[in-house]
Amino acid sequence: MFQTDIEQKYKFVVENIKEVCYNISVAREKYRNDGENIRIMAVTKTVDPEIVNVAVKNGITLLGENRVQEYLSKKDKYLPEAEVHFIGRLQTNKIKYIINDVSLIQSVDSLKLAEAINKEAAKHDKTADILIEVNIGGETTKGGIDKDGIYELAEKIAVLPNVKVKGLMTIPPPGCDESLFDEMHGIYCELKSKKIENIEMDILSMGMSGDYELAVKHGSNLVRIGTKLFGARKYTEVI
Repeated sequence: MFQTDIEQKYKFVVENIKEVCYNISVAREKYRNDGENIRIMAVTKTVDPEIVNVAVKNGITLLGENRVQEYLSKKDKYLPEAEVHFIGRLQTNKIKYIINDVSLIQSVDSLKLAEAINKEAAKHDKTADILIEVNIGGETTKGGIDKDGIYELAEKIAVLPNVKVKGLMTIPPPGCDESLFDEMHGIYCELKSKKIENIEMDILSMGMSGDYELAVKHGSNLVRIGTKLFGARKYTEVI
């Protein structure tokens, strides 16, 4: 019996999940001795909800959404056990559309954005969990606070009553020397050691389809995988 295109896609995603999970387990065993759980996020940009749900059914229940409008068009089609983080650049006027639906906003890189999230969260009597995005490679084309400004920004965000910093996120330059991963881990550990009130260094989110094993080696506990799960998409970046 011939498999339909959708059946082939299901099988493709399932096999990819097995491969990524295996590679992470090998990297963890080889490089880590902290016993920390490493979460896999499925980056769902341009992926049909039906295909995303294949990942959810097979244990990848954390989803990463890049665009507010796309997320709003898909969210009601996701399985109820799916948890969603917002990982793209977020305009302040769109915070209201996601504040009650996403469990964490990963891409906070300015006090202005943090204050806007704080204001919107207060309207709903909730605390919004966030990650501070760090531009570890100093790339002008990427968002993120410069590494030299991370501590000052963290201290300013920490006083906001309706926002809680849960960790850091970064996207190192493709093919970069692994010293940048190590440097990012050092920043994470240094900020954690400061024990600033309202800052919990629980999450270090770094590593994508092209470098997730390297990220695991250097302390990441949340990797964002798109292409390696769902295949090449309608854009050129490898996530």
